[in-house]
Amino acid sequence: MAQQHLEPTGPLTGPVGTVTGDALAGYLRSQATEFLRALRQHRESGGAAAGAEDPADAARALRRSVRRISASLHTFRPLLDADWSESLRPELAWLSGTLGMEHAYESRLERLLLALHRLSGAVFPAQGVGPTPRPAQGVAPTTRPTPGADPGPAPAPDRGNLTVGAAKAGALLDRQLTLARTRAHSTALQALGSSRFHAVADTIALLASEVPLVKTAAGTDLHPLAAAAQERLEDAVTALPLVTAGHPYNAEALIHGLSPDPSPHPQDAPWHQVRLLLRLHRYAREVLSPAVDVRLLTAGQCLDRHRDASEAAAAAASAARTPRIAPATAYALGVLHADQRHEVEAARFAFQQCWLKEAVST
Repeated sequence: MAQQHLEPTGPLTGPVGTVTGDALAGYLRSQATEFLRALRQHRESGGAAAGAEDPADAARALRRSVRRISASLHTFRPLLDADWSESLRPELAWLSGTLGMEHAYESRLERLLLALHRLSGAVFPAQGVGPTPRPAQGVAPTTRPTPGADPGPAPAPDRGNLTVGAAKAGALLDRQLTLARTRAHSTALQALGSSRFHAVADTIALLASEVPLVKTAAGTDLHPLAAAAQERLEDAVTALPLVTAGHPYNAEALIHGLSPDPSPHPQDAPWHQVRLLLRLHRYAREVLSPAVDVRLLTAGQCLDRHRDASEAAAAAASAARTPRIAPATAYALGVLHADQRHEVEAARFAFQQCWLKEAVST
């Protein structure tokens, strides 16, 4: 009986009407244009007069366009020149992954330090659960007042408010993840200056004016290919333990938490795969129609949270394996790891609630 609720309804159905390869060509040209615009912004922001956030914004815009081009090459590959698309897709995956690592390490460190303060009682209950504005580098994050409350000054949490173990755990994570972020930044700069990147940029520049479609693409409906992407997503979601995820505090995400295997939790892999398939499905819908599916967007945000918490937990576990750290530091990292695994579980619960919302209501 529970499996009946695993079939998504309404909002996942593609738009009606025939959409042909001409729409795919227009979508790819627009994304290629966005890539070139972001690349120009990134190069201009490298000057001393540019704002500190401009390079990061430009890098995110580059990754957004690269992901959409790559997803379209995957979903609609029968309509594109095979040799061209198969040679470009690995290069786009390399570029997206390289540009995303610095931001990933930065976000992971911020997430773990905020969690340490929260677990130590240094973040006030009035802060709420919404997104926290990113603090400037080297500045401790501040709390946000409850709407309607006295906006008077409030002390910002710092390591002085933490226990010795938590403070040392934060310092260890700061050293390790800041070093990883610095290396990722250097790698990204080297990549953007490499001949490999220039070859990819030249290919995308040509894509902005000419899309290598097969001869039959102009009269081919895109809906069957988009529907295949949707079916792959639905099959992957059906394989998830959504019934278990529908019960809060089920501790499923903590299973194997004491395993000596340093590799990521194997139970996370199917959820990560669903996240990728959901993105492919969402981008395929963008080709068919510019309308935004809020349900898909929300489900994707839940899976992004799942990925972030899973990787943060792995970072805490990796730090705990550092030789010769004090027992109090190891204990704080263990608590932090368990906290992030609970965040993994919470994200699964939120995804289950979002995905099955309409099925339950009907």
